[in-house]
Amino acid sequence: MSDSGIFQQFALDGKVAIVTGASRGIGAAVARTFAEAGADVVVASRTESQLELVADEVRALGRRAVAVPCDVNDLDAVAGLAERAVAELGRIDVVVNNAGGTMPRPLLDTSPGYLERAFHFNVTTAFALIKASAPQLLEHRGSVVNISSAIGRLRDRGMLAYGTAKAALTHLTRLAAADLAPKVRVNAIAVGSTATSALDIVLEDEAMHAEMVRRTPLRRLGDPTDIALGALYLASPAAGWVTGKVLEIDGGLEEANLELGLPDL
Repeated sequence: MSDSGIFQQFALDGKVAIVTGASRGIGAAVARTFAEAGADVVVASRTESQLELVADEVRALGRRAVAVPCDVNDLDAVAGLAERAVAELGRIDVVVNNAGGTMPRPLLDTSPGYLERAFHFNVTTAFALIKASAPQLLEHRGSVVNISSAIGRLRDRGMLAYGTAKAALTHLTRLAAADLAPKVRVNAIAVGSTATSALDIVLEDEAMHAEMVRRTPLRRLGDPTDIALGALYLASPAAGWVTGKVLEIDGGLEEANLELGLPDL
């Protein structure tokens, strides 16, 4: 990255970032983008083979990479992730909580346990990594980027567990920003429909895919790089006066664009 001019405000030279859910999709795009901006990256996910490929891509960009296969649902593994980052790369400057997700399910088929598991995977794990990384983030005046979802503010049938959890993650962002200010910035991205493996079932249905595109104001689905560039902005000095905010990267959505075809009750 250029050593002078406005582009330097987007540089992460000498920084160390942790990215969860980094074996593919948005997480992998964030890891590569951060490496291009000068950061060393700890990548974590459950899929070891794909994770190593992402780590190799980071190394090919001239940056250090540490691949940590783990399930963030295991909170001991989350704490170990922060410890590993410090042990192998010496510090933590940025945390990107990207791991998460919950399959759609009608309200009457959603058990209390299912709702609690959605909350744990999307919210508790993010909180645990923020807390485990907090001493380093405070020391280095770091930042956190939480990957939330547009469905945390929009309505759609079948999204009760996922949407509620993402709404909680969005507000956790605001509250954590207040707790950790002024040394640590905490922001989120509310992601719209993005072409990742999580949408494979939609992408394989040409009619459903076309309808989602039609109902998106910018007339396309998101690309993981769209989200990664937003994460770079929030993590970089360019966003040095931004905290507790939610950046909506969703193609302009003001209403849900995925119709699951659930029957009326």
